[in-house]
Amino acid sequence: MLFGLLMTLYILNCFLLVLVILVQQGKGGLGITQLGGSQQMIFGGSGGADELQKATWVLGTIFMFGSLMLAIFRSQQARTATHLRQHAAQVQQLPTLPSEPTTETE
Repeated sequence: MLFGLLMTLYILNCFLLVLVILVQQGKGGLGITQLGGSQQMIFGGSGGADELQKATWVLGTIFMFGSLMLAIFRSQQARTATHLRQHAAQVQQLPTLPSEPTTETE
């Protein structure tokens, strides 16, 4: 359950990162913002480059640490599952003790 929540947040971060990268204006001046209107009207005279760059750095950092944490979390789950399978195999291999005969007297 925790892994699913973390994966959902990670995927949301990925979509936001892609969106922020696409909104930025490239060095050649052919960003996606040129298609939809002037970016200067929304973010001021600088075109919002500072805010978008900061958002890119933050989301990129979350992306890297998130992928590392998900990999560690998944490897721990795999290790636990392997340990449980080995334990279950050992339990199945244990010899069963003969049951003691019951003495019934009439």
